[in-house]
Amino acid sequence: MRFDEPRWWYESEVGWQANVLAPAASIVARLAARRLARGTPYRSNLPVICIGNFTAGGTGKTPLALHVAGVLAALGRRPVFLTRGYGGSIAGPHLVDAALDTAAGTGDEPLLLARLAPTVICSERAQGARFIEALAIEPRPDAIIMDDGLQNPALAKTLTLAVVDARRGFGNGRVLPAGPLRAPLELQLPLVHAIVVNGEPEGGSEVGAWLRSNFMGPVLSARVRQVPPVDWLSERPAVAYCGIGAPDRFFRLLKSLGTVVAAEVAYPDHHVFTRRDALRLLSLARDHGAQLVTTEKDWVRLEGSHEALVDLKAASRPLAVTVHFDDREAVRLGALVEGAVR
Repeated sequence: MRFDEPRWWYESEVGWQANVLAPAASIVARLAARRLARGTPYRSNLPVICIGNFTAGGTGKTPLALHVAGVLAALGRRPVFLTRGYGGSIAGPHLVDAALDTAAGTGDEPLLLARLAPTVICSERAQGARFIEALAIEPRPDAIIMDDGLQNPALAKTLTLAVVDARRGFGNGRVLPAGPLRAPLELQLPLVHAIVVNGEPEGGSEVGAWLRSNFMGPVLSARVRQVPPVDWLSERPAVAYCGIGAPDRFFRLLKSLGTVVAAEVAYPDHHVFTRRDALRLLSLARDHGAQLVTTEKDWVRLEGSHEALVDLKAASRPLAVTVHFDDREAVRLGALVEGAVR
């Protein structure tokens, strides 16, 4: 069980914990409303596509941001990622160097984004946009993809896409800390142009059906797929470990690929791995005669001078994933992105 996200957030019945925390959630909701209403946002001279979510925890924002970058590239555009670099020490503005920067400085997600396109970290989004506009790099950027920031009013967005997990939805529908919502849903929905339901089966999902009845914009279906080859997963049993927002999604994906999962170890989101963690995981792998499998986000965080951490990174293999849209949904997403940058 993870330590930073209560399981009761996603139980079908609202528990006593949510009721006890209702006064705190009310304060958070009022503060969120005040923040969203403040000031005039900075409007960049570049189109800004925001990838966000309504809830705390993982929904698949980063794979969607990478996919949108690919859509932009296919349109002949030159996107730059803008992120606050959650979990890192750099406030920015800072242009990520994937060869020199580490997760301790930038956080994990910027290192993944920087593999595909230039990536800027800045805790102040408007300042980050101005920094990108002045970047002296070739080719010159002509679009900004903001990874997270749906609830940040400082920078005007040309297109905002929200990602919702098809299984987890909005949990108990309560605002933090009584539930997973970052702000009341009625305040967040008007901020969004389109919603992507991640992991939605072909027959649809309960949360997808609700959104299609209650949200006026497009609601798209997407699924996470592994990047081949994956035959190595069947060579030996696996000790699977991760520190992401929705660890169960990673474990289910491994099993769907036919992996024999000998042990599952979940850490808090953006977990900083320690010597003790490394020794435990290496020991589990030895005991089960298994290979160590993790996510790309976790693998880039495996750093440190201690021998055990070096050994853990060398012994672990990341499973790369991508977000997939069927042909119809891909056309709809492409039209949204093209319209934003036209």
